[in-house]
Amino acid sequence: MQFKMKILAVALCLAFQANAQAAPSLIATGLLSGSASDLSGLTGNLESGIAANLLGGMGSGLAWAGGNTFLALPDRGPNALAYTGGAAVDNTTSYIPRFNTVTLGLTSTLVGSTYNYALAPTVTSTTLLYSSTPLNYGAVTPANNTADKFYFSGRSDNFAAGNSLNANNARLDPEAIRVSNDGKSVYITDEYGPYVYQFNRATGERTNSYNLPSAFGITNLSSNGATEISGNTVGRVANKGMEGLAITPDGKALVGFMQSPLIQDGGDGGRANRIVTIDTVTGATKQFVYDNFLADKNKTYNSSEILAINNNEFLVLERDGKGLGDASSADVKRIYKIDLTGAIDIGALNGGAGISGQASLLTYAVNKTLFLDLKTSLVAAGIPVTAIPAKLEGIAFGKDILEGSTLYHTLYVANDNDFITAAGDNKFFVYKFTDADLGTTAGFMNQQIAAAVPEADSYAMLVAGLGLIGFVRRRRL
Repeated sequence: MQFKMKILAVALCLAFQANAQAAPSLIATGLLSGSASDLSGLTGNLESGIAANLLGGMGSGLAWAGGNTFLALPDRGPNALAYTGGAAVDNTTSYIPRFNTVTLGLTSTLVGSTYNYALAPTVTSTTLLYSSTPLNYGAVTPANNTADKFYFSGRSDNFAAGNSLNANNARLDPEAIRVSNDGKSVYITDEYGPYVYQFNRATGERTNSYNLPSAFGITNLSSNGATEISGNTVGRVANKGMEGLAITPDGKALVGFMQSPLIQDGGDGGRANRIVTIDTVTGATKQFVYDNFLADKNKTYNSSEILAINNNEFLVLERDGKGLGDASSADVKRIYKIDLTGAIDIGALNGGAGISGQASLLTYAVNKTLFLDLKTSLVAAGIPVTAIPAKLEGIAFGKDILEGSTLYHTLYVANDNDFITAAGDNKFFVYKFTDADLGTTAGFMNQQIAAAVPEADSYAMLVAGLGLIGFVRRRRL
């Protein structure tokens, strides 16, 4: 049974003539109020006084789960509000990481030859993330813990001695989410480790941890981000860990994307960012290089998300931190296309020891081409640069739509509002595009998800048994 809550849902209908587009075009927007409560069932307040069940921001990651069902991911929770004793932990709290199951109901109306679209978002469930084995906590242990449920937490002091890749550390800052092909699991990446975990989609229990190359970890951990940065010479930059995640259509590989270069590769502001692929069965990894530099801006930008077009080509989201929530004007919000075909695994170089350093890595950077300028398209739709969310972070493909005889694919974009009212509500932007717009070399192949809800085990088994998982186009609207 699904539980629906009353939320603010706003749909902006945008009309476009069929067959008239020459590039991806915005067709609908919708929103969910960040001040509403989620469906976690949690009560009481966090250390900062904020309600433990605040919906807040939920667009750090966005994953399609079949039909009109998506999974929307908050990050580590509120930390913008200072509170007594909070400075030691960067004002993070014991917020329990979670994901929300959301229905993004996209509907169309044909008026003459024009298709008008509307988007109605609804939260249907909230799933808390936990481990069935004990975790390492700091000063505050989640009150909801039981003998066999140890919840992850957003507090930055939840770690033990050793490097940051310790999977027993309770601190978790989720940034990206994808659904397994059988519909039963979700994969989530984090910034603290960085970590890549697999969770049971129905219960939220962690079922697997993937080991990342040692180059990604730091050795001197701190509950204060600035101290972590100054105290390490290698590994991920604090709060700039694994920001993006894709899953290939065949379900065999996860593709993680760091938000900024590792410290040894130039750190935040550097150009040579790393992409790591993970075999979902064996855990084997490969590493590739992405150049964050934009020549027309003469500047580097952080990477927010990665999404699989097929098994080799991907969309990547680059952005600045400007716009709504930053009291400034958005400038760079762009989606590029890359191809890993023939790319060099830099982790296998140097006798398997890998290489590091910006100059060395840039030699192996993959090419990128612009797919969609989000800022330009949103301004063209009448949204001022000051009203474009500063943190557009989640992207996911959705169902295809049919306009007459023309088939369009859909792309959904979501924002992270950092649990602050100044950043506005949770916004969802829907784009349509054609195969020609995408210009792929291997064809557009979506991930075939067996079931829209994890309880549909019999259907998942049937699909797996018939060998239908793989290169199958999504169902039409």
